[in-house]
Amino acid sequence: MPAAPDSPVPEPPEPPEPPGAATAPDPRRWLALVAVALSVLVISFDMTILNVALPTLASQLQATTGQQQWIVDSYTVVFAAVMLPAGLVGDRFGRRRTLTVGLALFGLASAVGMLADSPGTLVAARAAMGLAGALVMPMSMAVIPGLFPAGEQRRATAILAAALALGTPLGPLLGGFLLQHFWWGAIFVINIPLTVIGIVACLLLLPETRNPTAPRIDLLATLLGAGGLSALTYGIIEGPDRGWADPLVLGVIGGAVAALTLLVLRSRHQRDPMLDLSLLADPTFRWSAVGATLVSVVLFGAFFVLPLYFQSVLGADAFGTGLRLMPMMLGLMVAAKAGDRLVTRIGPRAVITFGLAALAAALLLGSRTRVSDGYGLAAVWLTLLGLGMGLSLITAQASALLTLPPGRAGVGSGLLQTLRQVGGAIGVAVFGSLLADSYRGALDTAGLPAEAADRAGQSVIAADGIAGATGNPALAASAHAAYVHGMALVLLVAGAVAVLSAVLVGLRMPTAEPRGATGPGPEQEPTTVPAGDHG
Repeated sequence: MPAAPDSPVPEPPEPPEPPGAATAPDPRRWLALVAVALSVLVISFDMTILNVALPTLASQLQATTGQQQWIVDSYTVVFAAVMLPAGLVGDRFGRRRTLTVGLALFGLASAVGMLADSPGTLVAARAAMGLAGALVMPMSMAVIPGLFPAGEQRRATAILAAALALGTPLGPLLGGFLLQHFWWGAIFVINIPLTVIGIVACLLLLPETRNPTAPRIDLLATLLGAGGLSALTYGIIEGPDRGWADPLVLGVIGGAVAALTLLVLRSRHQRDPMLDLSLLADPTFRWSAVGATLVSVVLFGAFFVLPLYFQSVLGADAFGTGLRLMPMMLGLMVAAKAGDRLVTRIGPRAVITFGLAALAAALLLGSRTRVSDGYGLAAVWLTLLGLGMGLSLITAQASALLTLPPGRAGVGSGLLQTLRQVGGAIGVAVFGSLLADSYRGALDTAGLPAEAADRAGQSVIAADGIAGATGNPALAASAHAAYVHGMALVLLVAGAVAVLSAVLVGLRMPTAEPRGATGPGPEQEPTTVPAGDHG
């Protein structure tokens, strides 16, 4: 994450501030941004910190592939479902207050997660953490208009977006270190002191801002969104096991489509909807959000398959898995450093398009992986993956958020993060199901008893365990080959999605800079109440 400057770089004269806005920037705004970035980083790395622990959880908690998907997706599904009402809560009742409550809940849920002794308990704890994350994430972005003048908002937003992106590769490294030296519950313990630090820093440094005219929470819309997304994810996860023609699978997917359709129709006919689709009328916001969402789809898919490849096929331990993901962090840091300059020179559309193209190249290169390949190929395409992720995701988020008037900062940020989390949840579900289908189809279980064959087909970890217990190296070799086959297919499909994303953004996104990058739009509302309240 690029370091915050000690003093802002001189900017061109600012347009007049809207009525009621602070006349001078807060002198502690960069310190406050560090506090908010820490909060975002905690939430962000918890999205991926669990991935390196999935093999351990599969062994110690006897978690099947479907349960592993729910351990990951319970976080992202609840996160996405609650994001929109959380954005409204912050806009209406105070963004700093909502941010600190979310951090406190996140620490409490982490304490429950570290004591979990079954997949079900862990899924519940992760769902509670998703609820907390939904309170934190949109508020972290929404506080920027109350802290920074318009000329500094792109830089501040890019720093927060970089912190969010940095958590993706940092999670597996931190998780691997903790798993190597402690028990698996330590991946949740680390959240507790970090959330305490974040709470104290936010209370001391952040001003309270709100928009008292924000619409009330729509309970029916919240239920439709949460139920629809949960049902859709459940259907996609259960499809490979039950069969796509299974009545339950068809029923829940059909119900999900109906619920989400009703949510959209309800939102279109309300004056102040919770799901404010009118924000998508701005082409910069719309295509930046599309780009960020599609990045999440492909990245969550890639991160679901990589840890098991490193641990089962290449024989790395959990910490070694985290280390092997570090080339991605290198690419991400280069992108974070260069992204702001590139946006100034060639505009956000070109930067996002180039980043998506780099993502596509990385994923397609990764899809060429074979069982006999070592780590060298992975190191190359992971570096390119980090570069593409940084350029596309950081720039897309910053560009989208800079189109928002301050009075809609919370709900607009909530919509953006909801789309991203929906994309991530669907990415895990779809790519996890694709992996499970292709792995089972390629696995040779000839000669195994029916029960052992069924367990070997559930995950490569289970197959390795059976091979070790029965002295059957042929089973292990078949499982590794089947897993690499499934991983290559996932990366190939993800790469194709990234190619399509680059073409869409390159053709459809406007070339003009968002209005928030140069000055406030005419419809912006005052949101700071009062500006000097840091208590």
